[in-house]
Amino acid sequence: MSGHIDAIRTAILQGAPGAELAALPLPEAVRGALVRAGEQEMFAGVESVDKDPRQSLHIDEFAVPELAPDEVYVAVMASAINFNTVWTSIFEPLPTFGFLKRLGKESQWGARHDLPYHVVGSDAAGVVLRAGSAVRNWKPGDRVTVQCQHVDDQDPTAHDDTMMASNQRIWGFETNFGGLAEIAVVKANQLMPKPEHLTWEESAVSGLCNSTSYRMIVSKNGAGMQQGDSVLVWGASGGIGAYAVQYVLNGGGTPVAVCSSEKRAELLRAMGCEAVIDRRAENFRFWSDEQTQDPKEWLRLGKKIRELIGRDVDIVFEHPGRQTMGASVFVARRGGLIITCAATSGFMIEYDNRYLWMNLKTLKGCHFANYREAWEANRLVCEGKIHPTMSRVYDLDHTADAALAVHRNESEGKLAVRVLAHEEGLGVLNEELRAKHLDQITLFRRFENA
Repeated sequence: MSGHIDAIRTAILQGAPGAELAALPLPEAVRGALVRAGEQEMFAGVESVDKDPRQSLHIDEFAVPELAPDEVYVAVMASAINFNTVWTSIFEPLPTFGFLKRLGKESQWGARHDLPYHVVGSDAAGVVLRAGSAVRNWKPGDRVTVQCQHVDDQDPTAHDDTMMASNQRIWGFETNFGGLAEIAVVKANQLMPKPEHLTWEESAVSGLCNSTSYRMIVSKNGAGMQQGDSVLVWGASGGIGAYAVQYVLNGGGTPVAVCSSEKRAELLRAMGCEAVIDRRAENFRFWSDEQTQDPKEWLRLGKKIRELIGRDVDIVFEHPGRQTMGASVFVARRGGLIITCAATSGFMIEYDNRYLWMNLKTLKGCHFANYREAWEANRLVCEGKIHPTMSRVYDLDHTADAALAVHRNESEGKLAVRVLAHEEGLGVLNEELRAKHLDQITLFRRFENA
């Protein structure tokens, strides 16, 4: 099987035309990062922080499934790690095999996903190898990135904002055959053009996090930030936070970036963010014990924000969850918005509701992005207006090491994974645009290696 993959890799790297790629034989099986249903209980009784993805994420061969009419095969040159890959690997908040079983009951094509293994990964950049009979806008040879919304457009709930669809899923998390594999199975309405000035690795890191931040900050479905708005961004040097900071700056807003070290504060200042809070240096302790929050710390955070920008924030970009939500609700201005898309520090949230209702604040949930939002977010990357936040690159065999680094919050920005790209730095077609923005494109990598 490796001979077929080697031939595909060589053809892509040599710039073979689409017709030549389409004529190459496909392997019956390929390698990918997967978890196994038989190991779902392996971490029973283990604290979340001690669960190790290196024990559960395996690099193994799996059979390439039949292609549905609205799908394509993508030869994955590079992928990336997201928190959902970590959650799948540690079987939290619940094993993802339940998602695959539910998808398997929907249709003949859905049944392919219900397997005793789950091939993970919700980001990818690569080349189309085959297109199903119903695919209109994409063909073999197209260089693409992948957005991870998986939706059935036959459902009426999908026709407005597709993120409201009753059967909307996240590809590679709630579906099988994700991006951390040599060949991925992707719906045509997940595909977007690859940025020509970026490498395969740089192109692979933005799909999920960039789209999520676009919806949260820019879209009317999220915060709909106005020029002059101030936005508190938690985890501002991390995966989605660093994109959020860019959108606030690009949109004429004022980011107040929260991070956890002076090095991360320096990185944020290099991005153009002037108001930075190093929460460790300030020693914020929002919880006095596991059951009790400390409102005096909320007051202290609010005071720090006003010292930096002279007022309370209009919007809070919230994703840590349990550890920060009480503070987030408190520090938003009267009538302000707290928008949340995750809960990386815990899903069971507590806050003082008096500060929400009596000050007319809004707490709003947000989840990934629809195809239009993801396309617009990707267009801004293609135009060099939003930059990738890649800090490290791993190869496919070390995917679990990358997942562990994300689980332990040991990295900045996004971690890329080379799959078919045999070395870093390949895939750039527009050197002029790259040179114009090189400092920002490589910013996170330089800080990681400093």
